[in-house]
Amino acid sequence: MSTTSPKHDAPDSPASVGWTQGQKAELFTAHSPFKLDCGESVGPVEVEYETYGTLSATKDNAILILHALSGDAHVAGWDRQAQHDGRTWRQRKPGWWDTVVGPGKAIDTNRYFVVCSNVLGSCYGTTGPASTNPKTDKPYALTFPIVTIGDWVRLQARLLDVLGIGKLHAVVGGSLGGQQALEWALAYPERVNKCVILAAAARLSAQGLGFNAVSRFSIMHDANFNGGNYYGSEGPDSGLAAARMLAHITYLCEDAMHSKFGRRLRNKTKPDFGLGVEFEVESYLNYQGSSFVRRFDANSYLLVTRAMDYYDAADWGDGDLTRACQRIQSEMMVVSFSSDWLYPPNECRELSHAIAGAGRPVTYVEVQSGYGHDAFLVETQQVSRLLHSFLSARTSDIKTEAPHAQG
Repeated sequence: MSTTSPKHDAPDSPASVGWTQGQKAELFTAHSPFKLDCGESVGPVEVEYETYGTLSATKDNAILILHALSGDAHVAGWDRQAQHDGRTWRQRKPGWWDTVVGPGKAIDTNRYFVVCSNVLGSCYGTTGPASTNPKTDKPYALTFPIVTIGDWVRLQARLLDVLGIGKLHAVVGGSLGGQQALEWALAYPERVNKCVILAAAARLSAQGLGFNAVSRFSIMHDANFNGGNYYGSEGPDSGLAAARMLAHITYLCEDAMHSKFGRRLRNKTKPDFGLGVEFEVESYLNYQGSSFVRRFDANSYLLVTRAMDYYDAADWGDGDLTRACQRIQSEMMVVSFSSDWLYPPNECRELSHAIAGAGRPVTYVEVQSGYGHDAFLVETQQVSRLLHSFLSARTSDIKTEAPHAQG
């Protein structure tokens, strides 16, 4: 197992993007709504996003970063607004990829103009279930339409249009963000130069679908769920906490959990012979669940996990993944992590082989790591080295299949 641990820079560090603040853009209106894959429409649609660095005069240095399931637009730096609105969970730590994005880092903001937006249906500034439905003047709750990864990518494309960015130097994402990056390469092949997919595959496995189903069941059967109409009252905190606890287990791996917790009892040498919290791992999961409840909306969790379920890149090829990948025009890099069992290496290899089979340039790397699915956030030295090399490489340097990296 690697001993890599992220080290963040203070706001005044030359290696930090410093204090940041989210921006808002209304991309669709009530009179001109956003049409979704499900057949419904939503409007107005406001998107929260952050940018770092400077867009070049030729507008050819833009990198779009796509966040994972519970992520947001705050990729790097320190959220200035968190000082004023009580969002202490953001105030305690910088952006979720601060170790990778910034001056002189792998995604160098002295060189690139970086954009990240929050996805539709989430709860971090972009229109979602907690937003006011203009038809009722009440929160949408579960009347908010079902969204897809395809919807998210089309909305991101609209944002880039507003920002005046025609073609991206790269799209980069991990986990659910990795599937958005893949969708970009398929849906807008002419707008993507390079595409980086970390800890993600062409689709979620049946086991992954099962975990998401149990998570949604936990939320929707909480006594306080009230059909999703819980705004202004006590919400389904127990159900959402249970959903997060279950999901967090899938982000780790058995070796990591054994190394971190083993079967150690919590602050004692003998069990209580009760049903309370006895083991360290129980305490850890309880903490993850309770902290998540303070920062995420249960209805958003339902929508985002369902979008994750529906995605299958092979749909672009009528069920044939290799045929779908023939749409790709960008240079591709697929990175898997050896202990990831949410999107395991064999599924990432399947994707890279389909890209190669379609005759498109692809670099595949399997990073040896004991951090499970979360490795793309934790193995910052490995990930940074791979990103820097790939983003800087000329087209002639991109190989069809790269040797495995050793962690």
